Amino acid sequence: MAVFRRAGRRTNLTLLSLLVLALATGGLAFGIGSLPAASVIAVTHGALGVAVVLLIPWKSVIVRRARRRQSTHPGRVAGTMLGVLTVLCVLSGLVHALAGYRPVGPVTALQVHVATALALVPFLLGHVVSHPPQRPRRTDLSRRVLLRTAGLGAAGVGAYVALEGGSALLGLPGADRRGTGSTDIGSGAPALMPVTQWLFDTVPTLGTEHRVRVDGLDLARSELDGDDEVRAVLDCTGGWYAEQVWSGTRLDRLLGDLPTGTSIDVVSQAGYRRRFPASDAAGLLLATRAGGTLLSAGHGAPVRLVAPGRRGFWWVKWVAEVTVVDAPWWRQSPFPLQ
Repeated sequence: MAVFRRAGRRTNLTLLSLLVLALATGGLAFGIGSLPAASVIAVTHGALGVAVVLLIPWKSVIVRRARRRQSTHPGRVAGTMLGVLTVLCVLSGLVHALAGYRPVGPVTALQVHVATALALVPFLLGHVVSHPPQRPRRTDLSRRVLLRTAGLGAAGVGAYVALEGGSALLGLPGADRRGTGSTDIGSGAPALMPVTQWLFDTVPTLGTEHRVRVDGLDLARSELDGDDEVRAVLDCTGGWYAEQVWSGTRLDRLLGDLPTGTSIDVVSQAGYRRRFPASDAAGLLLATRAGGTLLSAGHGAPVRLVAPGRRGFWWVKWVAEVTVVDAPWWRQSPFPLQ
């Protein structure tokens, strides 16, 4: 078709923009757990992925044209790998959206989605630098181009909404996902929650003698096994969530009034750590129980942190120490590196 034969520079720039935006919104979706912000980001991320698929007919024309002209182009390998990884990334994201949290052995579709997204970044950079830089043109902001861009955006959103509607109509497992994209696994039944770790954490063996140091206090689990309760959603970046009633002791009861400008550093027995604003103290709970039963080792026993409104990697398990520090809470990696 003539419309596909016109594919060229603008198609490539649009695809590049879509991939960069998809990577950015994917990172935001991984880090934000509060609704409705997480829902807006997740829908945007999904619509961007659909828009990438919609451009395949135009991009395929460019690929065939390039192969006829430059069979030994230095960026061909990077371009091929970029294409393969992008297809895998989109397909695995689609599987997660339709099937929800369904591990195959130790692997989930969302893990494949994230892994391929990270893996394609160097190939995207290699593909870009292997081609001459594209200078902006006056026509890039023409009315026609802007209308086409708006049309692609509307088509992406429309196709995403149709996909979600079809999933709900067919009763597919992914239709009941939370706004973050996570599937309900074990709400009200803590024993059914999956046991997951961040990166290279392993479950430590901690007995009843384990103690938690809280800003100079040395506390046993029995001393933290209090009456404070909060109903909160643990929303794991692995693609599942569970709402439980968590009980233990609120941090503000232990830390008291904190000086302005300080932060709360929570450290795991595994070395993992997260830092929080001092203003969050009243909302943070050192939990010993979920649903009225003592936590299991896989879910953070003897003591784990409950951080309502935050994604699961903020909920530090196997808490060993809580300290008040002068450093600002945001001066840390967006995601734990351990």
